[in-house]
Amino acid sequence: MMGRVIWEGSHSESAMVRGRYDNPFEEHPGISNRNLRIVDLDAARTLYLGDIEYRLFRIGRVNHVLIRVVPRKQCLSSLYFRDEGFFYLIFQYFIRPKGYRTMHDVLETQIAIKRIKDYFEKSLSEQLNLTRVSAPLFVTTDTGLNDYLNGVERPVSFDVKSIEGKRVEIVQSLAKWKRMALYKYGFKPYEGLYTDMNAIRRDEDLDNIHSIYVDQWDWEKIIMKEDRNIDFLKDCVRKIYKAFKNTERCMQGIYKDYEEILPDEITFITSQELEDMYPDKSPKERENAIAKEKGAVFITGIGGKLKSGKRHDGRSPDYDDWMLNGDILFWYPVLDMALELSSMGIRVDKDALLRQLKLSDCEDRLKLEYHQMLMEDKLPLTIGGGIGQSRICMFFLRKAHIGEIQASIWPQEMISICEAHKIALL
Repeated sequence: MMGRVIWEGSHSESAMVRGRYDNPFEEHPGISNRNLRIVDLDAARTLYLGDIEYRLFRIGRVNHVLIRVVPRKQCLSSLYFRDEGFFYLIFQYFIRPKGYRTMHDVLETQIAIKRIKDYFEKSLSEQLNLTRVSAPLFVTTDTGLNDYLNGVERPVSFDVKSIEGKRVEIVQSLAKWKRMALYKYGFKPYEGLYTDMNAIRRDEDLDNIHSIYVDQWDWEKIIMKEDRNIDFLKDCVRKIYKAFKNTERCMQGIYKDYEEILPDEITFITSQELEDMYPDKSPKERENAIAKEKGAVFITGIGGKLKSGKRHDGRSPDYDDWMLNGDILFWYPVLDMALELSSMGIRVDKDALLRQLKLSDCEDRLKLEYHQMLMEDKLPLTIGGGIGQSRICMFFLRKAHIGEIQASIWPQEMISICEAHKIALL
């Protein structure tokens, strides 16, 4: 990458960088003893901390020099940077794995992807008693079936010539659609469905593990009222983890020198316990710390505010019960980070829906068809989630970039960097 180096040096934990660079820079906690280099580009600025590359975005002029860490959804790391009176939001743009060498060439990778998907899908359906169904790529806006994730992501929408007056949206996830399908298709308690969900997330920040193209197994299962508790949730997580372990053993049986890295058991911890353990770290840093220690972890209680007044992460208020949900994360040594493989939870009943809509100031959604059916007890109680297909293939094949698994689009700058590091994007 070409550009003028405007600061270069080193820093250690809790240090302020000054010297040759005019403005103060406070390092992100947890990133210590790295070389720091700030490069001035024509269109943007890029910051390097050792082998990690960050992109700087200007977010507004300020009159003070306060520099603080800010948690940000799906950013590998984030912080504020002040320059010439402006604040820049910095997020990790690309991780350059040291000594990376792919296990398989492009054709071998394609064959391995098919093997992983076939095996995991079969194991998952057996563990959870799921039947495969077809799913929509788009839904009409007025149904309320689309998911708004953290509430800020914009769905891709368009009109249809043959359907006047209706806007259609590409699905962002199928959490609500699946619950409706269980009702319409006549599933019974402890029966469930899964489907191949494909989506476009136009506002995604692109990096090693994020793409605008999303492919995952979405699953949903009918439960009873007495199952809406943390023990039932954990039991379901253990079954899903067994599918992961079975797939890893399958890979070891197929490929010589393949090393198993998942622990025998998955660890459970609440987001509040995690904050109590690491009060000075950001949510992403807490995830990295616990995943590195345990190998595999399920973090429960995501969406509501913690004792600090902050959320561990955002969740839409109208599908997961924030007290009965969580994320499955594995430690991923290729990128030296926690890798989220699944987000799941026991879905809201009408009491949880009302509570969370009020907390989120989204009570206007109650007029939508899906929400009205839920309030009238027409929809079954369920548990469900999504499991990233490209993510699990990336994990089991030890890839450095999700673009080695799926065919998507990337900035030319990222393509050039990957080529330089022998990372073959599809």
